[in-house]
Amino acid sequence: MKKGLLIILAIVLLGVAYVAWGLFGPTISSPEGKYFYIKTGETYESVRQHLADQKIIGNSFFFDKLAKQIKYNRAVRAGKYEIKNGSSLVKLVRMLKAGNQSPVRLVINKLRTKEDFAGKIGANFEADSLEVINFISNNDSLAPYHVDTNTVMTLVIPNSYLFWWNGSFKKILERLNDQHQKFWEGNRTAKAARLGLKPAEVYTMASIVEEETNKADDKGRIASVYMNRIKKGMKLEADPTVKYAMRNFGLKRILHGHLAYPSPYNTYQQTGLPPGPICTPSINTIDAVLDAPETNYIFFVAKPDFKGYSNFAATYPEHLVYAKMYQKALDSLIMSKNNR
Repeated sequence: MKKGLLIILAIVLLGVAYVAWGLFGPTISSPEGKYFYIKTGETYESVRQHLADQKIIGNSFFFDKLAKQIKYNRAVRAGKYEIKNGSSLVKLVRMLKAGNQSPVRLVINKLRTKEDFAGKIGANFEADSLEVINFISNNDSLAPYHVDTNTVMTLVIPNSYLFWWNGSFKKILERLNDQHQKFWEGNRTAKAARLGLKPAEVYTMASIVEEETNKADDKGRIASVYMNRIKKGMKLEADPTVKYAMRNFGLKRILHGHLAYPSPYNTYQQTGLPPGPICTPSINTIDAVLDAPETNYIFFVAKPDFKGYSNFAATYPEHLVYAKMYQKALDSLIMSKNNR
């Protein structure tokens, strides 16, 4: 009799231990840094199946019982969830039930087109890139942000941002707009006004400067050239605007035929700034434009040492001297490469 009771007790204890291990033991399997994504509107059954398919849970029975016990099956929350290897089933279900998802860090550096921006959003969030393009290509959608389809990218200040993976694109844009407003509060807007420019125009000019050079020392001087040209009613004749107009960013040399490309962004054809930015300029470049020195420069051309700096000139004859120096050095470099 006692032996039979001991056997029953042992079986019960083993059963309890098995259940306890299944619920509280380190049964969750996941590589380091793995995330589990739950789409908006996804059903509990789909979540359970995906967890099993990805081998995050090994026992759907325990998951199902626990989920129904705490009513997670009635409250699925979309999001991006970090799955920690060796965690317990209880911790997993509680995390999903509470919606304790991990934020997405969106790092925005230089983007050239709206399509680049849409692609970055689509690659990092639930929002579809096509949805983004449709939104930022519609002036009615953009009206509340006081931008249009040409200037919408001026809302994007390159920086690092935290968002929820399942947040709508509208929420993302609202956050970017808030940061844009804070960026231009006070001092920067006052500096823009002293230059006779609106913040969006400063941003657009900075985008051209950004594409002209990566040398911080030259950015302010290049900006002064463009501001002097605007004051004189001259065309900016900025090569990067031709590349943007043609959507040919790998173009090494701007030839005479390229200059005639018909586009409102081609500053060889149009007077003044283009209707919108040609990239997202860095904060340092925007500030370089705002703090540009007062000069009499009208022209600039790359120095013949090919180190990335430019020679600046106030007169065309002076500019021609520098241009011939650069052209001679460039021809020599090309000839040297061809003879190898």
